[in-house]
Amino acid sequence: LYDVLIDQMPLTKVISLTYRVGLDLVPSAPRLAGAEVEMVGMLAREHVLRRALEPMASGYDYVLLDCPPSLGLLTINALTAAGGVIIPIQCEYFALEGLAHLLATIDLVRKSLNPALTVQGLVLTMYDGRTNLAQQVVNEIRKNAPAFVFDTLIPRNVRLSEAPSFGEAILTYAPRSPGAMAYEALTQELLKQETSPRGRQMP
Repeated sequence: LYDVLIDQMPLTKVISLTYRVGLDLVPSAPRLAGAEVEMVGMLAREHVLRRALEPMASGYDYVLLDCPPSLGLLTINALTAAGGVIIPIQCEYFALEGLAHLLATIDLVRKSLNPALTVQGLVLTMYDGRTNLAQQVVNEIRKNAPAFVFDTLIPRNVRLSEAPSFGEAILTYAPRSPGAMAYEALTQELLKQETSPRGRQMP
């Protein structure tokens, strides 16, 4: 992706095929961390990723952009290119602290760069059903969150942590694990959004 953003290499040249038919990847690398500094002087720097995606995006049903946990230029590029945002929130106290800043940024991007951008919803992750604290946090977030919250809870699960080290997706590494079943349920919720405005509650 660094070569695409900095050297204007066509995205089609860096796509990596996977063993799963229909699932392709554009890999990252440590040097991408420095891309934001190199992009500062670019013309229309917020639109670099969108311009790169436009020629090939129609060949896919979905394009997922995995962003760093920051509000830098890479994230702004992703928000400018995206149609919707899914926001993960850990089931811990103070989890909502950074949410207001992210939603404010999304609102600015919508007003100035990408009017079609929507918030698909918040996904509650790292949920430990063995503790009362986790459920209290879930209840608090669902009560006070300023955007739609998905019903599906993503649990703390060893298999979810193990899968990447084996180069596997959770649905192939441990398809019957609680983590895999939770992500399958989340996928079904997202698909239902395509026929319902339920998840697009942010003004």
